Amino acid sequence: MQISKSFIEQYNDDNLKAHQRKLDFSTSEIENSEAIIKQLVDFQIAIPSWALGTGGTRFGRFPGGGEPRSLEEKIEDVGLLHALNQASGAISLHIPWDIPTDANAIRNLAAQHGLKFDAVNSNTFQDQADQALSYKFGSLQNVNKAIRKQAVDHNIEVIKHGIELGSDSLTVWLSDGSCFPGQLNFRKAFQNTLEGLQEIYAALPSNWKMFVEYKCAEPNFYSTTVGDWGQSLLYASKLGEKAYTLVDLGHHLPNANIEQIVSLLLMEGKLGGFHFNDSKYGDDDLTAGALKPYQLFLIFNELVEGMNARNMNHAKDLGWMIDASHNVKDPLEDLLQSVEAIMMAYAQALSVDRQALEIAQNENDTVRCQEILQNAFRTDVRALVAEASLRAGGALNPIGLFRNLKVRENLIKERGFKTIATGL
Repeated sequence: MQISKSFIEQYNDDNLKAHQRKLDFSTSEIENSEAIIKQLVDFQIAIPSWALGTGGTRFGRFPGGGEPRSLEEKIEDVGLLHALNQASGAISLHIPWDIPTDANAIRNLAAQHGLKFDAVNSNTFQDQADQALSYKFGSLQNVNKAIRKQAVDHNIEVIKHGIELGSDSLTVWLSDGSCFPGQLNFRKAFQNTLEGLQEIYAALPSNWKMFVEYKCAEPNFYSTTVGDWGQSLLYASKLGEKAYTLVDLGHHLPNANIEQIVSLLLMEGKLGGFHFNDSKYGDDDLTAGALKPYQLFLIFNELVEGMNARNMNHAKDLGWMIDASHNVKDPLEDLLQSVEAIMMAYAQALSVDRQALEIAQNENDTVRCQEILQNAFRTDVRALVAEASLRAGGALNPIGLFRNLKVRENLIKERGFKTIATGL
């Protein structure tokens, strides 16, 4: 299914007067609103191929129908999202779930939908049907050298697929670790993992980046070999200038100060990018901004300050991606909600009076500092986000148009009700 530009234009025309009233009020309240809108137009958030189908838990999975059955259909679904919001112009693939049979054809299909390929992701947290050796006791950390080599070879294969598709980065997330004390020699596990990452790093093209993702727990619960941002930073520092830390918002211990982590990684030039989601109890992979919108804003506050301090290009110098699991929602609607929440947090952070905040900080005026940040967070920026979508050729209300056009119903007609997305 593709959405005609004429449908989007007609929908926007029908809602333009109401939008203009909201926009006029917002621009009268926010001094740098025009600059914010322009930055929102440029900002793109990659969609992961594995988030296009219904998620699940270890207890069950309840697919909603019309899910993408192939890489081609996954690209079509991201194309639908991008047509609606013009802010989802990239897709991130997971190998071996998304191995293209014809890389040129896949690149052409993506281009038809206005999409690029974001980071490619390796998978050594599962055993595949044709896999010779098992990752039950880890991949790059494994005491068995043959298993470590298998994991290294897989990552190098992922890089080759990424080169064919025009990607320029590799994300490595390892589920390696231990469930019980004494099961693992921490030092040897770290050294084995580092040696494997060094072999993978050596295979990177000169213009590529490696993102080392970390996670505090799950599926191992006593230790994880890349357990926090410090361990990831240690690996990235030892690997070299092309290696960076990747931050998943759900991969922290409860009450971790993620905004401080982000600030320091930026300061060191080692923040590679993000997997956006939200959580209450663990790595819940819920809709971005659904539970902790203020935290999301505070993270973007540090991002904007840190990127400006380093003269970074907000849209291009970091990797922006969603990583979510949609157990009870329509996956495409959920992704549209996440993109909007991210854009809103970014817009609010851009509206912070940085000069006034710096003065208040230098004067130790704690109350004023809090007021400046909360003022920005409490400002309604939805009209600015909608205007950015409008100017880029998207819908004023992407979810509204999604439902108006009965997109999910049409996908079910095309693909069937009992389809299940590959890779889940």
